[in-house]
Amino acid sequence: MISYLSADYVYPVSAPVLKNGVIGLDGHGRIQEVLTAEEAVARQIGDIVHHHGLLVPGFVNTHCHLELSHLKGKIPQHTGLNRFVQEVMKLRGVDEYAINLAMLDADKEMLANGIVAVGDIANQAVSKTIKRASPQYYHTFLEVMGFNPATAKASIERALEFKQNFGDFPISIVPHAPYSVSEVLFAELKQVAEAGGGLLSIHNQETADENLFFMEKTGAFLKLYEFLGLDIDFYAPSGKSSLQTILPYLASGLKTLLVHNTFTGKEDVQFAEAMHRNLYWCLCPNANLYIENKLPDVDMLRAEGLKITLGTDSLASNTLLSVFAEMQTLKKHFEIPVEELIQWATWNGAEFLGVEDRCGSLEAGKSPGINLLDYTIRNGHIALGAGMKKLY
Repeated sequence: MISYLSADYVYPVSAPVLKNGVIGLDGHGRIQEVLTAEEAVARQIGDIVHHHGLLVPGFVNTHCHLELSHLKGKIPQHTGLNRFVQEVMKLRGVDEYAINLAMLDADKEMLANGIVAVGDIANQAVSKTIKRASPQYYHTFLEVMGFNPATAKASIERALEFKQNFGDFPISIVPHAPYSVSEVLFAELKQVAEAGGGLLSIHNQETADENLFFMEKTGAFLKLYEFLGLDIDFYAPSGKSSLQTILPYLASGLKTLLVHNTFTGKEDVQFAEAMHRNLYWCLCPNANLYIENKLPDVDMLRAEGLKITLGTDSLASNTLLSVFAEMQTLKKHFEIPVEELIQWATWNGAEFLGVEDRCGSLEAGKSPGINLLDYTIRNGHIALGAGMKKLY
């Protein structure tokens, strides 16, 4: 049996917006058809449940740290990345039961907030049980760290062992960040990536000190290495930004997500887009404000025509896990058409994760989840409102 729902505006994402469009769903939430208002009238379809708002696909969260959910509210805001990283390292070692309970609550929170697919960062195998039971789709990015070249082989062996522990889950072994991976380890990771295919993800230019370290070997990262007890006398700065330094080390043929981009400049973008064939740029605005109290140059990123996705980061650096809340923050600080925000929150993320066959758009045959968004009219155009509700 097919049930029908409608709204003031339906955003298929893969097709033009439908005013008073109608969606036909089976009992499992799978879309059977998407109709214009005129088509629904012509077919004399009755019992259509109409909603005031915008119907959009379920959201895709391309950057999350489920493992850090137990750190919610434990790290002060606006510490800067250097201190934030140190606090995470001090606080993350608690009993596994507390970690599991927090991850379970975080998974439920994302579901309630209309998220259907997640790109999740992991440093161990502890999250696999939660992911196995969740109705959300998870792609796990198993991060590798090691700035000392001598530890590269051991870091890769450890990551391969963790990957085996995850079983048949979608998983990629990836570098953590430019400042935490040596050139030797980047080379090892590139071999693993090219041999296995899949996806890449890396934190990028989250703080100004990251660029300072690569350009001049100055800034707060020197204190971080001191805190970690690392001797970095071997390291010589490249004289270039972190992105321009490390991007040639990545496998250019694989879909790659650059996360945060808070201090990414136009020259970085043009360099990256010229040399890498398949880049996606993830924005986590609420985490950027939480840690650095700074937002990326979104106007520049848009002007460069980049594929932008959205992420929540972790509950250590955010007050909630909601892609809609990230959209609200972007709306507050930038003039972005609602259609563009919706595409960032749905299709672009689904395309990056390789799940566009199941979610990311409202199309027949898909079970993408359906969210209802509030809206307002500003200067004759539809604008994002203050609230949202998960319908399916």
